[in-house]
Amino acid sequence: MLVKSAKPVRPEPNTFRIGFLLVEQFTLMSLASAIEPIRMANHLSGKVLYDWKLIGTSSAPLTSSGGMQVVPDITIEQADDFDLVLVTAGINVRNNVEPEAVKWLKSIGASKSSVGGLCTGAYVLAQAGLLDGYSCSAHWECLAALQEEFQQVYCNNHLFTFDRDRITCTGGDVPLHMMIHLVASHHGQSLGNGISDMFVCDRVRDSHEPQRLRMESQLFVNQPKLSNAVQLMEANIEEPIELTEVAQYSGISRRQLERLFLNFIGVTPSRFYLKLRLERAKQLLRQTSCSIVEIATMCGFISAPHFSRSYRKYMGCSPKSERAQHSTLGSSVILSEEDAGLVPTGSSISLERARAESSFGSVQD
Repeated sequence: MLVKSAKPVRPEPNTFRIGFLLVEQFTLMSLASAIEPIRMANHLSGKVLYDWKLIGTSSAPLTSSGGMQVVPDITIEQADDFDLVLVTAGINVRNNVEPEAVKWLKSIGASKSSVGGLCTGAYVLAQAGLLDGYSCSAHWECLAALQEEFQQVYCNNHLFTFDRDRITCTGGDVPLHMMIHLVASHHGQSLGNGISDMFVCDRVRDSHEPQRLRMESQLFVNQPKLSNAVQLMEANIEEPIELTEVAQYSGISRRQLERLFLNFIGVTPSRFYLKLRLERAKQLLRQTSCSIVEIATMCGFISAPHFSRSYRKYMGCSPKSERAQHSTLGSSVILSEEDAGLVPTGSSISLERARAESSFGSVQD
């Protein structure tokens, strides 16, 4: 029995064309989370509402943060007439972005195309000057560098941001939610709901939700005063505010503030606030070339010696050692395995590449 092959579905005249510019060590999860909703939009509608291409600076494969290689569909020389270009980046974005990619982004910035970034892609857009005067979202690991290096960019802690012709979002599965919002804005909420149902997504997250919850979300719901206090601290790193003011703005007394932190987080508010500032310092030490004196000021310490003492006490090493460790981390373990005659696995390679990230080894038993 012969089965007739289905006729290929051709793009509609008004098909929305999206190009994904891949940066070496991009996060595969972010890329898949962005592509699947538009694939499903075509599937559910029976039309080619969206078309997409993977773009590289050359035709060579690009390696994701997990070690999987992806061959781009086209190069930047072949890429034109996209309605939206999304820069898809991942770990170590400062070193992985290529000058050719930045130059190409600058060239399309003046065109009618919208541009955006997934995960740490906003950093690449900022390098190209395409986020000056815009609000943007980016993965929390690169926010510190983004905020300090690009003063004309308005960074926020939101999951994703639509600001005129700029679309940016954080990592993980957040692109799924962002793209569902995009599809719904183009073709109606019913199609957006259908995509959500197909991916068993019980709730499409809102753009203004914070990307990183330091406590369980249920705790935020049940303890709104504590949530307000934490958000105030996170928003005032460079110029710390007095705990009395934190309590006042949160609508509670200083004693109630102390009790909430001790009961639900297990530390005093002052210790929690200090840890926030030291975590920001760690990100700046690893992500930027700012001096230790500058980082001390950025994180609200009265002097560099005070900062160094606090960092050594609570982070286990000096700021200078932290930076030195970051600069020397690289392929040493992989080279050692090769010298020993062992073949490194994909997991060992991806782990080694991630050693310089500020979150490396931050969750331990």
